[in-house]
Amino acid sequence: MAKTAGKNAKVLLDNDKVRVLELNMPPGASTGLHSHGDNVVYFVTGGTATQVTNGESKTMTRKPGEAIWSGPVTHDTTNSGKTAVKTVIIELK
Repeated sequence: MAKTAGKNAKVLLDNDKVRVLELNMPPGASTGLHSHGDNVVYFVTGGTATQVTNGESKTMTRKPGEAIWSGPVTHDTTNSGKTAVKTVIIELK
């Protein structure tokens, strides 16, 4: 995602155990198709996103301060809301 999301993603930390990314998504922006291993996503700001995984689309609304766990996944996420969304993604290696 650090490459596919372009200027919207910033690597904060990357070592042999973990990679931490900050993602700032304006409305309509997409992460591009990418893969994660086990990861935690922390929503600094809330918002609505549409995620496409294996051809299936799912829209989710998250609140500021919410954290979610995800196992390995390949997906594309688009900010489908009307406000910018900031998240921190912690990928375990």
